Parts: sequence; C-alpha cells; structure tokens
Amino acid sequence: MLLGDDPYREYLTAGGHRLHHQWLGVESRAAPLTFLHEGLGSIELWRDFPAELVEVTGRRALVYSRYGNGWSDPLGEARTPSYMHTEADILAGILTGAPVVLVGHSDGASIALIYAGRAHRVEGLILIAPHVFVEPETIRAIDQLRSEYPGSEMATKMKKYHVDADRTFWGWNDIWLHDEFATWNLEALLPSINCPILLIQGEDDQFGTEKQLDAIAAGVAGPIERLVVPHAGHSPHLDEPELVIDVASRFLRSR
Repeated sequence: MLLGDDPYREYLTAGGHRLHHQWLGVESRAAPLTFLHEGLGSIELWRDFPAELVEVTGRRALVYSRYGNGWSDPLGEARTPSYMHTEADILAGILTGAPVVLVGHSDGASIALIYAGRAHRVEGLILIAPHVFVEPETIRAIDQLRSEYPGSEMATKMKKYHVDADRTFWGWNDIWLHDEFATWNLEALLPSINCPILLIQGEDDQFGTEKQLDAIAAGVAGPIERLVVPHAGHSPHLDEPELVIDVASRFLRSR
C-alpha cells in the first residue's frame, strides 16, 4: 500500500498509471467537465472550485490527480519536455473520445490545449493561467521556488497532498528549468482548435503574463472570451472564486 492510501479513495488506470479521481454531480445531457490541475496541484488543491461550478451549472464533472501528483502513482522517472503531451495522451485514454468541456489551470490548461488541438470532441475550454510558450517571468518565479523550497512551509504543506511531495516538486521544477524546455511552444497547434474558449488570468500572476492570452486569442480558430481578474495571482479561481464561477457558469450556459 502506498503512503497516504485510503480505502475510500477511488482510482482509475490510464497510461499504465493508477490515478486518484472523483466524479461530482449527476448525469446531465450537457457535456461533462473535466478538471486538469496545475503542475503542483491535485484533486484537493482545487479546493471547493469544482464542486461549486458543478452546483451552479448542473453538469457532471471528473476531477483527478495526474500521474506524479496527489495520491496518484508517484513519478517513476524524470519528466521530459514532452510531458504535457504525454498527459494529453493519458487524458485521451480516460475520456475515450466522449464529448467534454475541459477546465485547466496552468499546466492543466496547456494539457487541455494539446488535447483539443488533436481534434478530440471538445465542446469548450476554460483555461486559467495557461502557458503556450516559456516566458522569462515564469522561469524567474520557478527558479525562486527552487531556492526557497527545501525546508520551507511549502514543502511541509505539500506532504499533506502528495504521496511523495519532494518527487512531485522536483519533477515539475527540474523540467521547467531544464535548458531543453526553453523552446517549448504550443502555438503551432492553436489553429486546429475551433471550440469556444474562456481565458482567465490573474492581474498579478507571478508565473505568466497576458501575452499568453494574446497568443491563444491570435492563434485559435474558435471564439474567445477573456477575463483578467484584478488583484489576483496565479490562481484567480481561488483568489476571487465568486467572480470566476459567475463568468465560467455564464460561458457554460451557452455551450
């Protein structure tokens, strides 16, 4: 039994990995939501956001911790620059072609774009703090975390939410700061995405700028809505949940 195993947690297997997951809400005619967390995220670290969005919209939703995060299988190898493409492959194995609306945060938003760019049945994207290329601001913030993490309060807190918190942190931090990752870029796949997209960014996001939203808006073929949340950081859905849920629910009502 893995550290942190709980007999009441539910797991699925995809891509050869055991993934902790939850279903929220009840069956609906509308396409379900699938939540894709940030690089250091997990089911629990979404807090109440998925449940509140499900309650407001009446949709069913899948929330899961990706490979290497939360109570899913811990990383067994170093990440590569294509790790988000690999996660999109795992997502395809979970969804098996069913129509879906993807709600992604940070790395999760990038994975959502990759999945949608591969012509899967995506009826809409809600992208929170997405990345489609590497910005200096992102690297500076991640490099700062690298120096602060050992022995920090963050390291202690992460142990509450991950099977192997150190492996989760360094697996994410190492690849973003790897020289080969500097040229990582998703802009070439954007023209193949034609579903409606809601872009959400915190005004004070330390991990990225509105240039990411500009690139997505300029590159995709589908309609764009945009929300910049005042005084919010990298997690505007946690900083200003009422505003984000209101805008996201109105976006979903038209889908």
